[in-house]
Amino acid sequence: MAAVRLAACVVAGVLTALSVPPWGWWPLAFVGLAVLAVATEGVERARRRAKLGLGFGLGMFVPGLWWMSDFHAVGGPLVMLAEAAFVMVAVIVAPPSGRWRVVAFPAALVLAEAVRATIPFGGLPMAGIPPGQVDGPLAPLARVGGELLILGAVALVAMRRVLAVAAVVLLAVLSAAAPDGGAPTGHLDVAVVQGGGRRGFRAVDTDPRQVFEAHVEATAGVRPGVDVVVWPEDVVDVDRPITEAEAGAVLAATADGLDTVLVAGVVEDVRGTRFANAAVAWGPDGQLLDRYDKVHRVPFGEYVPGRSFLDRFVDLSVIPRDAVPGTGPGRLDTPAGRLGVVISFEVFFADRARAAANAGGRLLLVPTNAASFKTSQVPTTQVAAARLRALETGRDLVQAAPTGYGAVVDHHGRLRARTTLGRRQVVHETVALRDGRTVYARFGDAPVIVLAAGALAVAWWRRRIDQVVNSRHP
Repeated sequence: MAAVRLAACVVAGVLTALSVPPWGWWPLAFVGLAVLAVATEGVERARRRAKLGLGFGLGMFVPGLWWMSDFHAVGGPLVMLAEAAFVMVAVIVAPPSGRWRVVAFPAALVLAEAVRATIPFGGLPMAGIPPGQVDGPLAPLARVGGELLILGAVALVAMRRVLAVAAVVLLAVLSAAAPDGGAPTGHLDVAVVQGGGRRGFRAVDTDPRQVFEAHVEATAGVRPGVDVVVWPEDVVDVDRPITEAEAGAVLAATADGLDTVLVAGVVEDVRGTRFANAAVAWGPDGQLLDRYDKVHRVPFGEYVPGRSFLDRFVDLSVIPRDAVPGTGPGRLDTPAGRLGVVISFEVFFADRARAAANAGGRLLLVPTNAASFKTSQVPTTQVAAARLRALETGRDLVQAAPTGYGAVVDHHGRLRARTTLGRRQVVHETVALRDGRTVYARFGDAPVIVLAAGALAVAWWRRRIDQVVNSRHP
């Protein structure tokens, strides 16, 4: 029986993984969590629940994070195991029985996801359930309680209790009517530039000058009269401040020639041993307007935690320099309006988009670089995350990537345009500017976390009381 339960949990984890992009079969998340709930119910020994939770986590995160194995044959599986451990802990701390399990089980999953998005090294909120629900009926919950509320709602439905399902349906209806960023205060014509080129791990070896020239050439296809032109992350690579580099002069002349605001992803050397990763804006007169330096760096991608220690045991030549972290919210002040910015990896972190919107960003820009991923898995997941950020903040969103996906998303999370992977392409769209704030933009994750922690604490308290009563009245 124990083997059957474990096998069921592994299969349930795989089904849940298939609910997330690039597969995106969102109903399977309800099936997967329902199987996990049934398989773990009544299992009193914490060690047995740990095995079941770990089995589900591996079933979910091995396919969900398989792309990591392309970058490191050992590091990738270790990350998969570490992420699965968060599910294991959630299953351990959820009461295995009792009347309050119907809320305690979802609460434990929500708290585990909140921690997973924070530690270690700033968290890795990828391959989780919420991005897969962006095309499902629970997506509007994002503007009220973000990804955590979506996860909690999926888990509540999976508990298969009439009152729980009814509560989720009511909450989804109310969320659909909740503040969504408000009426447009203006509109912008935008152009998303994609230079195209090869994809995969070795794409990082492409001559930076070729990448830059590809985007210069692609920009020749931008129609006159656009208000904002968006270039991807890391397509301008210079060994000095951009204001002193030849590429900076080219970008200034491009903005001037198009009479537009041009936002481009720039990587600059800093003292030869570090680098800055920024989104830089030039105005219609060719003058540099503003810049935002990426705050949330990619661990073991843009910097190595504990480099001086690890360098004694591991060859770190693939990541020879660390990025200098930026500060503050992502915001660019331009003649086209105040623009919010989240750079690449930051799009997976709701707090970065929320900070940009709360700092006055009326439109969200996501310059990114997904060229090193050989499959569509990460680019597709990134678009899903961008759609959630648009829902959470009530902002239209524009994403640009050197080889895709570039995308335009409205404030309801609907995908209005998407580029083709690898192709040289320019997408033109009209987007709205908004000043209103959603419930999530105002309050963030705190209310959902507090509610989940309270539900879990009450469940254990009530379970303990029931146990005492039953021991006195066998």
